Amino acid sequence: QVRQVDQDYASAGDKTAFSDGFPILLISQASLDDLNNRLDEPMPMKRFRPNLVVTGTQPYEEDQWQRISINGVEFRIVKPCSRCIVTTIDPETGKQTGVEPLETLGTYRKQGGKVMFGQNVIPDGSGVVALGDEVVILE
Repeated sequence: QVRQVDQDYASAGDKTAFSDGFPILLISQASLDDLNNRLDEPMPMKRFRPNLVVTGTQPYEEDQWQRISINGVEFRIVKPCSRCIVTTIDPETGKQTGVEPLETLGTYRKQGGKVMFGQNVIPDGSGVVALGDEVVILE
């Protein structure tokens, strides 16, 4: 089902389907590595269900980006992703594994009472993005 993206962050006509609120979630490997250094037991990236994982950055560098381009497709970085209890569920077993990673993220990634990890992204066009494509920071 196609629906409007949150109008507080979207441009006219932005839509999403099969996602929580935005069409794309971007997280850097460096941000996950930083989180995992703070946890007793590391979390795999799939716990956070990103569509795009970028490498070669500093932890949380993606928080500063406003626009990127991948293989000629431009994307707007519109807002941090507020994380829910689903991140505490092991995607392999479907079982909740405790309060992590939310408890640890809450000690240093809280904004407006919500835990943030990753960036919600909206594409400004269509195209093909593949593993290994270079991410160009435009703004």
